[in-house]
This record gives sequence, C-alpha cells and structure tokens, in this order.
Amino acid sequence: MAKSTVPPSPFAPERLPEMPQVAGVKFAACAAGIRYAGRTDLMLAVLNPGTTVAGVLTRSKTSSAPVLWCRQNLAKGQARALVVNSGNANAFTGKKGAEATRMTAAAAAAAVDCAPDEVYVSSTGVIGEPLDASKFAHLLEGLAKAAAPDAWHAAARAIMTTDTFPKLAARAVRLGNADVVINGFAKGAGMIAPDLATMLVYIFTDAAIGAPQLDRMLRDAAHVSFNMLSVDSDTSTSDTCVLMANGMAGAVDAAEFASVLTAGCIRMTEMLARDGEGAKHLLRATVRGAATESEARRIAKSLVNSPLVKTMVYGADPNVGRILMAVGKCFDCTLRPESTDAWINGHSVVRGGLRLDFDEAELRTALAAETVDIGVSLGIADGTATAYGCDLTPGYIEENAAYYSS
Repeated sequence: MAKSTVPPSPFAPERLPEMPQVAGVKFAACAAGIRYAGRTDLMLAVLNPGTTVAGVLTRSKTSSAPVLWCRQNLAKGQARALVVNSGNANAFTGKKGAEATRMTAAAAAAAVDCAPDEVYVSSTGVIGEPLDASKFAHLLEGLAKAAAPDAWHAAARAIMTTDTFPKLAARAVRLGNADVVINGFAKGAGMIAPDLATMLVYIFTDAAIGAPQLDRMLRDAAHVSFNMLSVDSDTSTSDTCVLMANGMAGAVDAAEFASVLTAGCIRMTEMLARDGEGAKHLLRATVRGAATESEARRIAKSLVNSPLVKTMVYGADPNVGRILMAVGKCFDCTLRPESTDAWINGHSVVRGGLRLDFDEAELRTALAAETVDIGVSLGIADGTATAYGCDLTPGYIEENAAYYSS
C-alpha cells in the first residue's frame, strides 16, 4: 500500500512566489551590522519620479520615530525611496531616534536625487535602544547604484526579525486596458492587534492612481485584512503599511484594482498569522449573522485572541465550549444563544447554543490541520467578518522570554 502523503504547506519557506517585475521599482539589500553580524538587515527601494503613496500606520501613543516621519510625509503623497532596517525599532529613543531617521532620509534622498520628504523610513526590532544611523547611512549610495528590479526576495528577507520565512504576494493582471502588476511583501510575528502589527507591509504597483484614491483603497483593504489580524493582542510601536503606485502601466478600473489589492492583502495577512511567533497553525475565525459588521469583527477577534481557543488548536483538543466562551464574553454585542451555531473545519460542533455529540477522533484530526477554520453563525442579522490568528505554543513564550537577549 502506498504511503499517504501530507500536502506541502502553502506557507513553507521554499514556496516563495515568482515575482513579476514592477516597472519603475528597484531594490537592493545588504548586511549593515545593525544588530546581528553577517545578517542582511538593510533594504532600499528606489522608485520612479511621480510615484504616489498612501499609508496606514500604528495608532500606538508611543509610535516610533520612523512612523512619525512617515505620517508627516504622507501629506505630500509622493515617494521616491523607501529605507527599512531590521534589528532595531528606533522607538522610545527620543531626539536621538528622530535624528537617526532624519539622517537616514537625508542619505537616501542624496542617493536617489530627491527631497527628504519623498523618502519613507521604517525600523523594526528591539524597542528602546538608540539606532546609530552612521552605521549604515553611508551604504545607501551604493545600494541605490546596485538596485535591481528583480531583487524582491532579498528585500523581503532584509526586513525580517523573528519571522521564519519571507512573506510575498504577487499578481500580474489585466485591468481594463492596462496590464498591471501588484507586488507586496511583509514581515511580522508578534504584537499584532488591534490594528496592524509589529508589521511592515510594502505594496508596489505600476498602475496610475492618485494619492487620495490610493489612500481609500488601502484603508478599505486593510480593514478586512491587516486590521483583522492578531497574534497576541499587543500593539506595536512601529506598524507601517504603504502602497506605492508609479503610473507606468496607465489608468486602471478602480474597482477591479481594489479587488486584487484586497486579495493580496488577505494573502499576506494569512502568512503573517501562520508565522506568528512559535505558531504551528493558522487560525481563521469567521462570524456570520451578527447584528452589525462591527460586532462580527469584535467577536471574530475575541475568538482568535482567546488563549484558551488558541491552546485548543495547538493541542488539537476538541474542547468546543471554549468557542462559546469567547463569543459570550463580548458583553457589548447582541447575542442569542438559542440561534448560535459553530463549526470547526466544517465539522458541526454547536447548534442552537448546545454542544453536539461528535466523533472526537475526527475532530482531533480536523484540529491538527495546519489551517483551522472556526465558523460561528449568530442568527441575528447579516453582519460578517473574518479574523486571522494562530495557536499559542511554548515556542511563543521561549521566543519572547529571550528576545532582547538573543
């Protein structure tokens, strides 16, 4: 008898997608020694003149210096360069942090011949340590000269911290009369809630879209993707998501572009959730029949944030009462237990607010799958939302108990 085979993981490091080139976008990366010797930790993206930009940033009251810099520059709506370093978040660093960001932007601006307010800067890594920009600012001129249109994988690896694989998504598609490419890459593994994450996301396209419309599209896409992601319910100081469009492919159908953009953002969200620190499973929670979309979002987030639901998934333990617990603690939401149903990977486990008799062995097998989908129907109205998270494992504790020291 032939041995059964486990299908390859769609999140495996070796399954990096081919990245079609986006005209007018080039990348270079190098090891700058910011925290770890010999590790690629600095990335530069060079963008054609006329590139428009939109962004969504962390709401943290202790935002990092690069986030403050980007927030200020987004008002202009133009971008010529993006610089990202890993190993140091440049957060809680006061005037020294602001000066490091300014120095970085000035060096990048000189390297690509643009104004500093057309340079976007991100930093990710340890919080609270001053970032010495003199370690790497002088490298940006060389990176600008070496930048190439096919260096997507190198750029994605340079922004990683505790990530175990680069997260890239790509789509080449005809929209209206234009052949358009939309590529993106992201990093993030912890501190992911309530909006965005210890998350950096960069999306590039050759479509022609003005900054105001680009902003609306990105916010709508983030609403159902990145803002529905949670690893540990903590909020980072450094979250940055930007979308840059250089217009070289021409005008596009806005609705079609928005649909492709949203699908790519959801794909990256799933990768970020699956690669949560120590995670073994992607956890998706979809709530239907809620009184409003807002209440559906709140309940879906409650499911993916619950330590008990997360450990149920980690242990493949069919303790389905934890689902009802996570729903029921949403005190401000409209609930009707007698109309509440639930499923795990298609297996019906709750009907009318009551636990069903089910085959425990079958449910354990379902919970052992790499992706675990929890569905809840409230039977009240038509509010719907999906949240993305991961299981809670000993690896999460180990990773975070030694993050500063490692």
